[in-house]
Amino acid sequence: MAVRIMIGNAHHLLLDALAHTLAAVPDFEVVGMAREEAAVVPVAERTSPGVLVLGAAGTGTTGTALARRVLAVRQGCKVVLVAPSPTRGLVEQAGRAGVWAVVPMDASLGHLVRTVRAVSVGCVPMHLPGPRERREPSRECTLTDRERDVLRLTWAGASAKEVAKELCLASGTVRNVTSTALRKLDGRNRFDAARIAQERGWL
Repeated sequence: MAVRIMIGNAHHLLLDALAHTLAAVPDFEVVGMAREEAAVVPVAERTSPGVLVLGAAGTGTTGTALARRVLAVRQGCKVVLVAPSPTRGLVEQAGRAGVWAVVPMDASLGHLVRTVRAVSVGCVPMHLPGPRERREPSRECTLTDRERDVLRLTWAGASAKEVAKELCLASGTVRNVTSTALRKLDGRNRFDAARIAQERGWL
């Protein structure tokens, strides 16, 4: 079943570019667009998107407040916030508002596609803080470098095929590495394993 996507962005050029890019992904379907802030909630009510890709003001205030209003009428919708400067404060504010992921404005379209796919299946790839802000590992890491690489890409929303291509590995090797990591982390699936590794500071 295709992922139903709605896009809300005040910039007409960005709105059209995002719609064109996401509609071209085989398992994505763009079911609604809104350029005016006042139109976002009515369009979401009418189209029932599974994922809402929402633009944000520079501070993120408008984006998070608007996300709350959408989720008040469409609780099952997963909001991805696109922000110019996703600081730790913005990420925390977005998380409290129910946003599933924050994508930097300077990220690639491929990153956005992977993020949308990840949240559509229940993964929460919130924008990660910079190297200086990352937490120290909570315990000794039991993962190999290859397992960490696979989980790191999974956390970013990459499909198994994309992981294999990025790391120049065979698909079977990616499956085996993922299975080993799942056992070590006691994850329900590869996305859950990536979440656990991230929470422990291993990625």
